[in-house]
Amino acid sequence: MPELAEIHRIVHFIRQHLVGKTLSKVSTQHDDIIYGKVGTSAAEFQKAMEGKKVTGAGQQGKYFWITMSSPPHAVMHFGMAGWLKIRDADTYYYRTDKPEDKQWPPKYWKFLLETDGDPKTEAAFVDFRRLARIRLVDCPADEIRKHTPLKENGPDPVVDTDVVTEEWLGGKLKSKKVPVKALLLDQAVISGIGNWMGDEILYHAKIHPEQYSNTLTDDQIKELHSSLHYICSTSTEVLADSDQFPEHWLFKHRWSKGKKNKASVLPNGEAITFLTVGGRTSAVVPSVQKKTGPVAGDVKEEDESSNERETKRKRTAIKKEATSTKKADSKKQSKQTVKVEEDEDAGKDKTTTQTKRRSTRLRK
Repeated sequence: MPELAEIHRIVHFIRQHLVGKTLSKVSTQHDDIIYGKVGTSAAEFQKAMEGKKVTGAGQQGKYFWITMSSPPHAVMHFGMAGWLKIRDADTYYYRTDKPEDKQWPPKYWKFLLETDGDPKTEAAFVDFRRLARIRLVDCPADEIRKHTPLKENGPDPVVDTDVVTEEWLGGKLKSKKVPVKALLLDQAVISGIGNWMGDEILYHAKIHPEQYSNTLTDDQIKELHSSLHYICSTSTEVLADSDQFPEHWLFKHRWSKGKKNKASVLPNGEAITFLTVGGRTSAVVPSVQKKTGPVAGDVKEEDESSNERETKRKRTAIKKEATSTKKADSKKQSKQTVKVEEDEDAGKDKTTTQTKRRSTRLRK
């Protein structure tokens, strides 16, 4: 899933290619989930956007928006697999060599934008899983964050650095008895942190992901706050391009899980293990992330050879299960209830999905 860093990347490209230009043509495809679940229709979106000038773009965690010359404005969320493509621009945070991914308009598009001017800019919102959300918010551009869904979500650690202070974080941690990673992933508490960023933050803070939040010491809270801002600022500065992430980051070495004859280790030889709690996988370095207090009781360690693997994110068709046993396992997995990262509309329209994939740009 696109996280805070990846959303920062797409906002950068919107500002670079669309802001200041008029949308001369807007095409939409009806989707009663992506539009309808949040009270908008494709036809309403087309009418609201076409002929208007794009005046700006912004972000709060995993949500982003495009402001127009007059209300309403478009507020969007990518869900698990959505993205905004801009023709002839390298917007994607992972690489693909598939010929069909080069076609225009792209497959699974939900809206297409064309600007005036020469050369014109063409953009497309795509989502093959239909977990993304596109809505219209009718308010002045500078008041978007005062409206649903943004007002129900927590501060953005990059945009709201003055809010996400050490004292603020300590108050949130001590007010809840939940695994510390669960708190980081709770979008109502803090916006934008997803699975890989949460693991990276906790690794650098040397905190076990399942330790209860209210048991952290003042020194641990200080380290967690420092790590939070370090990971968020560094990843956004390079526009979520993992090729430019520091080599010592956990992210660079976590994706070998489940691969034959390839152990998950850091360059210094420290082993990476994987824990599953409530259906979510956490990458952990036991030699660094010690348990210094009580941890959640439903932690279980995953087998390195498990079929439940985190793999590099690729747009490939999912093979049909060959046996009824596999089907039963898949059905059982789909019924697991977890606190979903995106927290769509603060509890409304939540989707629980157990997809293991690499959620950032693939290395060459």
